[in-house]
Amino acid sequence: MKPTRFETAIAIIDKKNAEDTNTYQVADLEYPKELLYSQRMTRKLLQFEPNASKALQIAARAQHICRWKIGRKEYPMDRVGYLKWREELKKMHANITGEILEQVGFDAQFVERVQKIVLKKLIKKNEESQTLEDVICLVFLDYYLDEFAAKHTDEKIIDILKKTWVKMSLKGHDAALKIPFTDKSLALVKQAIS
Repeated sequence: MKPTRFETAIAIIDKKNAEDTNTYQVADLEYPKELLYSQRMTRKLLQFEPNASKALQIAARAQHICRWKIGRKEYPMDRVGYLKWREELKKMHANITGEILEQVGFDAQFVERVQKIVLKKLIKKNEESQTLEDVICLVFLDYYLDEFAAKHTDEKIIDILKKTWVKMSLKGHDAALKIPFTDKSLALVKQAIS
């Protein structure tokens, strides 16, 4: 049976993310970092929103597509530089995703919808953008918080967690509080949201 446009798009996104030379180790296996991240995004999205639209599923899978191509070091190492870097990444992710979707035959309206979600336009007003933001936060909290917290001061982590919490919906908060945190991470989360 011929794969659907959706399946083909996901396969191309995965193929591109598999080119990441940065690796991440899980249970003694090495994965291309962004391929692993994108698969975690899909898994978390379908746990959080089992009826997620195809557009939202593609946006979640492509949220970090080819992220390694624009290095953080290319921008000043301050808040302004960080925000500029993030903005350029979002545009790149949306453009690459759009090209893939056009290539597999999706119409312009669908392509634009996915790109808007990837760009996280109107987060609090667009339900799909908000769901993507929730899933991004949940993936960070579930898979990356411990490792990130080990590299930074508690004050910095609490500040980041506060900002993360503000971006999330009430449904996102509920899901976050069900994550099996380590004792240290749970203490930091509790301090951040108190």
